[in-house]
Amino acid sequence: MKRAEIRARLDEWRREGRFEPRCDSWLAGFDEDFSRLLGAEGWIGLTWGPEYGGHGRGFAERFVLTEELLRAGAPVAGHWIADRQIGPAVARLGTEELRRHILPRIAAGEARFCLGMSEPDAGSDLASVRTRATRVDGGWALHGQKVWSSNAHRATHAYVLARTSDGTKRHEGLTEFVLDLDQPGVTVRRIPDLRGPGHFCEVFLDGATVPDAWVLGTVGNGWTQVTEQLSFERGGPERVLSTYPLLRLMLDSGGGPRLGELVARLTALRALGRQVAARMDAGEAPIAAAATLKLLGNRFEVDVIEAARELTRAGVGAAAWPRFAAMLADAQLSAPGFSLRGGTTEVLGVVVARSALEGAR
Repeated sequence: MKRAEIRARLDEWRREGRFEPRCDSWLAGFDEDFSRLLGAEGWIGLTWGPEYGGHGRGFAERFVLTEELLRAGAPVAGHWIADRQIGPAVARLGTEELRRHILPRIAAGEARFCLGMSEPDAGSDLASVRTRATRVDGGWALHGQKVWSSNAHRATHAYVLARTSDGTKRHEGLTEFVLDLDQPGVTVRRIPDLRGPGHFCEVFLDGATVPDAWVLGTVGNGWTQVTEQLSFERGGPERVLSTYPLLRLMLDSGGGPRLGELVARLTALRALGRQVAARMDAGEAPIAAAATLKLLGNRFEVDVIEAARELTRAGVGAAAWPRFAAMLADAQLSAPGFSLRGGTTEVLGVVVARSALEGAR
């Protein structure tokens, strides 16, 4: 896909008033109509086959598209999780029934997913998951609680990691499920954040059922599958560009002594992101590289905010100041979540360190 064409289309939609640029648009920018618009444009589901409503393109091409959407600050939260990781996971591991049911709906911007990974006593430590899945006629019944499930109150489906058996090791006996949220046994409650009732939610499961055909991959192999899937979650440009619209305003104003350093770091991070995408196209699951990108990218996103805080009305310009100040305030409210979602800084550090030790042996 050509960047110039993508940018021209996004500029056209912005002028038409279809969206207003904002920071953290991939979680805070939820617009179902805009997701359907992108679906009609063929901009969702790039990486799975046309027989499932996708477009048969690579992760490198998707990287280009998602970079431009984030640069523009477009409201992509409605389909982001589904397109980023659930769709590719279903395409690789799902049954034929599940593929044909869910993938075309994701590509059309109609199926909206939340993640059921973290729990009150198992944040980034997914091996401590307590949510149980027990056998019932034709499928599984889920019992437990998930937390930090962004936009669950607007989602149609959830990805759920649950324990189907007790192994001798914590990592054994986990299974991945795709859950239809429109059924009894599902309760969603919103969790207030600094903005008030935001995108964070908790999900209570009390006997909600999943048919056998909606199990992802192999029962009991969830740990191996989810660690590979985290490459999709951690290795994208959203781990670098959450505050890019704010950086763009700084560049337009020409203000701030740290712009050169930030642009240089952004260049290096984008190169790493393209390497991750290329490795995914080669069939790899670059777990450590994706963790490195998120670790460094989150620090960069916060540093953009810190650099913006140093600017004054005179440095930005009186005319641009109201928009700049509003975007800075919004970015500051999002910043505490950067180093938590998708794995905490401490957990990512362990992943990177272990990879380095294994490489040195």
